[in-house]
Amino acid sequence: MSSSQHPIALAIERQVGGATRLLATVMWLPLVDGVFPALVLAGAIDGVGGIFEVGLLVFGGSATVAVILADMDGGPREQAPKVFAVGAVLVVVAGIEAALAPTIQSLLDLQTFQRFAAVVILAVAAKTASSRLGELLPRPAMIVALGLLASLEPASATLAFSTDPGLVVRGVAAGLVGATFALLVALAGPVLRGMVDLDRFRFGSAVALGMLPLSIFGLVPGDAPIALVVLALTALLAFDPDSTDKRVSEPAITDGSGPRDDERDEVGDSDSDEQHRAPWL
Repeated sequence: MSSSQHPIALAIERQVGGATRLLATVMWLPLVDGVFPALVLAGAIDGVGGIFEVGLLVFGGSATVAVILADMDGGPREQAPKVFAVGAVLVVVAGIEAALAPTIQSLLDLQTFQRFAAVVILAVAAKTASSRLGELLPRPAMIVALGLLASLEPASATLAFSTDPGLVVRGVAAGLVGATFALLVALAGPVLRGMVDLDRFRFGSAVALGMLPLSIFGLVPGDAPIALVVLALTALLAFDPDSTDKRVSEPAITDGSGPRDDERDEVGDSDSDEQHRAPWL
C-alpha cells in the first residue's frame, strides 16, 4: 500500500502496481479519461496562466508528488530517467490531443461541453480531497462521455481534419510543465521527503484544482491565476521541516499522569496513525 495514502494513487496502485507504472498511470490518466481534451476544448490553456495551472495541477498534482516521494525507490539518479520517460510520452500525447481538439470542437455545442468540463474538474478535485467522496462520485471519463452526448451536434460536423498550431504548442507546453514539475520533484526528493507534509499538500492542491472551474463558469476573469495563488499558498503551508520528526514516537511522560512506554507500545501502530492523521482524512 502506498505510504502516501493518496486516494487516487491508492486506487490506481491496486490495479497496476509498481511505482513507475503507477506514476505513468497517474500522469497519463488525464489524457486517457478525457480530462485534458475537455480542458483544451473549454479554453483552459488559452493563456500562459492556464498552461501552468493545467500542467501543475492536472499533470503534476498531488498524486504525482505522492507517488514520487512516497512510492518510488532509489535516489534522484535512479528516479530521474524513469520520470523523464513518463514525461516524454506525456508531452507527445498532449500535443496530439491538442491537435485533434479543433476537429472535435466542430461536432459539439462548446458552451454545453464547457460546463461538463468544469464538473469534471470539480469531481477530480473532490476525489483528491476525500476517498469517501471519490467512492460516491462518478468517474471523470463517465462525465466526459455524458458531456459529449449532451453537446453533440452532428449537423455541424466537419469531417476534414483541422488543427490550430498555436493550440498544439500550448498543449505541448502544458504537458512540458507537468513533466518538468515531476522531474524537479524527483531530483529534490531527498530534501522534500523531510520537509513536505504530503496530506496538507494533497488537500491544498485539491482546493487549487477546484478553482479552475471558476474561470470556465465565468465567475472570475479568465486571466486571473487564482489556482496558481492557491497552489503557492498550499506549498507554503505544506512546508514542514519537522514533519519527519513528528512521525517518530513522542518522548515518554515522566510525571506518572500518562501511559508508560511499554503500555504505548502495546497500543499498536493504529493509534499512532490516528494521532497524526490530518482532520480531513
